[in-house]
Amino acid sequence: MEALFGFGFIVFIFVVVPVLISGIRIVNQYEKGIVFTLGKYTSLRSPGLNIIVPIIQSMRKVDTRSTPVDVPKQEVITKDNVTVGVDAVVYFRVLDPVKAVLETTNYTYATAQFAQAALRDVVGNVELDELLSKREDISLQIKQIVDAETDKWGIDVENVKMQNIELPQDMKRAMAKQAEAERERRAVVITASGEKAAAQEVSEAAAILSKTPGGIAIRTLQTLEKISVEPSQKTVFVLPSDIVDTVKQFTK
Repeated sequence: MEALFGFGFIVFIFVVVPVLISGIRIVNQYEKGIVFTLGKYTSLRSPGLNIIVPIIQSMRKVDTRSTPVDVPKQEVITKDNVTVGVDAVVYFRVLDPVKAVLETTNYTYATAQFAQAALRDVVGNVELDELLSKREDISLQIKQIVDAETDKWGIDVENVKMQNIELPQDMKRAMAKQAEAERERRAVVITASGEKAAAQEVSEAAAILSKTPGGIAIRTLQTLEKISVEPSQKTVFVLPSDIVDTVKQFTK
């Protein structure tokens, strides 16, 4: 009897205990555990210590955190027939782990593929200028399309961001020339505005001096004083008419 008890204890230690230990599953705080019994979904387990029946049951863990997925660069022809290379990143979160596992074989890959197709469709329907100036609006359109398609998998697309827009080399050179021409145009406009303002100020000053008796003469004398600093410098100037008139009055 004792021998039988000892044999049973050995069997329990070396057979039953390992089987029981193999049925222990730890689900992390950011995960959900999906339990299958004989291949059929039976329950959804919460984070913490969980026990399943070995061999009969199995568990698949699903990460419910926000997950980024890269969309590789796509060669897309825009509406105005310009070939551009565009890539993006998709941020999604699993809201329904059961649907995510049961409705698709690989929800991460499927989401990336939908985002890739939506990227090509949306970019192909806009012109290059709109693609460059309205990147956020185009990203929002892609998000809405992908979110609607992945909703049946229990996945929420949180955001889509286009990262790089690669232009052809000839297009880059043309845009650089355009930008340079625009900078030159702005410089000319600024210079012309400054000259216009200066001319206006000079005109107003001349009007004030002309209304002041002897004003032009005083201004002329001040100018002569400034330019007569260098003795070797020869200066030719024309006397204003009011000085000539004044001299004539005194010589009569």
